[in-house]
Amino acid sequence: MDQISSPHPVELSIEGMTCASCVSRVEKVLRRVPGVRDVSVNLATEMAHVTAGPEVALDRLVTAVEHAGYHATPAARAKPHDDRRELWELVAAFILAVPVVLAMVLPVPAGAQLACASLVQFWLGARFYRAGFAALRAGTGNMDLLVALGTSAAWGLSVWDFYAGGPLYFESGVAIITLVRLGKYLEGRAKRDAARAVAALHGLRPERARRADGTEVPLAELAPGDEIELRPGERVPVDGEILRGEGGLDESPVTGEALPVTRGPGDTLLAGTLNLNAVLRLRVSAAAGESFLDRMARLIEAAQASKPRVQRLADRVAAWFVPVVVGIALITLLAWLWHGAAYPRAIINAVSVLVIACPCALGLATPAAILAGTGAGAKRGILFRSADALEAAAHVDTLVFDKTGTLTTGTPRLAKVEILGKMPENEVRALAAALAANDTHPLSAALRRDDVAAAEDFTSLPGRGVAGTVKGQRYVLGSADLVPGARVPEDGATWSWLAKENGPLLAGFAFTDTTRPDAAKAVARLRQMGVRPVLLTGDRRAAALPLAQEVGISEIIAGADPATKLATIRELRASGQRVAMLGDGINDAAALAAADAGMAMGSGADVAIEAADISLLRPAPELAATALALARQCWTVLLQGLFWALIYNVLGIPAAAFGLLSPTLAGAAMAASSVCVLGNALRLRHWKEP
Repeated sequence: MDQISSPHPVELSIEGMTCASCVSRVEKVLRRVPGVRDVSVNLATEMAHVTAGPEVALDRLVTAVEHAGYHATPAARAKPHDDRRELWELVAAFILAVPVVLAMVLPVPAGAQLACASLVQFWLGARFYRAGFAALRAGTGNMDLLVALGTSAAWGLSVWDFYAGGPLYFESGVAIITLVRLGKYLEGRAKRDAARAVAALHGLRPERARRADGTEVPLAELAPGDEIELRPGERVPVDGEILRGEGGLDESPVTGEALPVTRGPGDTLLAGTLNLNAVLRLRVSAAAGESFLDRMARLIEAAQASKPRVQRLADRVAAWFVPVVVGIALITLLAWLWHGAAYPRAIINAVSVLVIACPCALGLATPAAILAGTGAGAKRGILFRSADALEAAAHVDTLVFDKTGTLTTGTPRLAKVEILGKMPENEVRALAAALAANDTHPLSAALRRDDVAAAEDFTSLPGRGVAGTVKGQRYVLGSADLVPGARVPEDGATWSWLAKENGPLLAGFAFTDTTRPDAAKAVARLRQMGVRPVLLTGDRRAAALPLAQEVGISEIIAGADPATKLATIRELRASGQRVAMLGDGINDAAALAAADAGMAMGSGADVAIEAADISLLRPAPELAATALALARQCWTVLLQGLFWALIYNVLGIPAAAFGLLSPTLAGAAMAASSVCVLGNALRLRHWKEP
């Protein structure tokens, strides 16, 4: 017996669910298992996500689902769906339906109609009886029960009239079963199409890797520290660091970056990216199953499994929907008989009510939109952690930006050299480069030159600067604290000063951070969307102001430590604003967690990414605007699906009850409603930014 570690998420593949009532039923029986802490069932992916304690055996979960009338399999053991049998049975249903439907306009022997209709009813319609009876035995109802009741009534009435010599209504039951099966077949294809995002990610990674000695091994045999070789045209099998070689890589399937990027020794490669033109030697940095690609796939699966608040409400509605519909159908039957209608007319109208009211679309509207929306985000390098994160992002009206590493690259550049003595600028730059040659500070990287040798007797002075000897003279390079007499201009730049040790100032070097190239465009797009941009930074206001002016942000909150950042986010939310925050550093983690929608740059600290609701896989601020725009569109599609699912029943049930819809038309409309809701959601897969 398989045991579940504590506490551990368990994924079950569920077969037999057809509508929102099924979802509600499966969730209910799983929650009744002692030790189960949380359950979320997704109709679109046909998966149950269970969080259970160590005392819960996997077999108990499977048994609970089986007793409810459905089939459960651990997701890891589930076989890929094969729809060939469904297709052949659908073809058979259409063939058998032809003579029955033609009988409406051409003379077809009644015996032939009875034979064809019975085959459709009890062979091709057997699935509705099995699932409907299982639901009834469990004390609930579902779509299958409604179809079974409705078509059985139409078939039984026709058999009665067959022997009594009255008019036949076989076409009603045959058309309903055939059209519903067509709708479910198309629905299944559409659901699998919507779920391809995660499958596509898994498909990016090869199954085997080539060790440095030339032997090929399964990925499971690799461990961090192993060395592998990658040839041109091959995909990277695991995350790793380049030891030797340099070339172009296509990272678009993982990060959404459209253009190839150049990688060389010391750079990290991500599993799933494509090596274009180089022979590379890699050191494995992540075990199989723990690569960035694997973590991304798990994030998407978790988001697709979750439910926003509106879907939880829809599930509660679906729980009592079927019993209410059966009651309305019974009232319809009695009301028509009360007003003097013949039995066939009253029964046919009640059948129409049963068929038109199947709650399939209601259960599909939300998960289909979440599936398609998260998949569209993944293709663009945007990961939504949950449906609630997507909902929150859709309603954001204020986006708070961190500065360093978010709107800027975090890589200082030399902006200005101020000569303070008589030494020429080229000599001053050479001295500074010699002192910076062995230093690891980011400011030193902007001063180093390949044609200048390192200073002798190099000394690092943490927090202050460096010292060293060049051509027999001792020099210092660092902050105003290290160099007496230095005065920092209020121009927003970061200054370092060069001087002879215990001697006069020679020069000042002004550094500024490099603004990300798409920062201004990101802010402009946010303003077009009606989102208010705010800059929240730990830097001095003088340092933040030039950047804010450059990118178009007018509101600046400067000098903010982590506690201040957290308090600012809380104050903005308390004032009624829906706040998103985009950051990348450890000092942003608390503020990211406090925001309605925390957004972390994928290049940032792991703790920031873990705290965020949304991860941007490329260091591009414009992705934040894209994420909000996609979330808005996804939420619009979700609400459209729920609206049409509800309005369809609000209008369809009364129309059927008053005899304005035949059972055949009701069956076609019911099947079409689910396909239309899914088709509307699938538009998100081809969504283009405005």
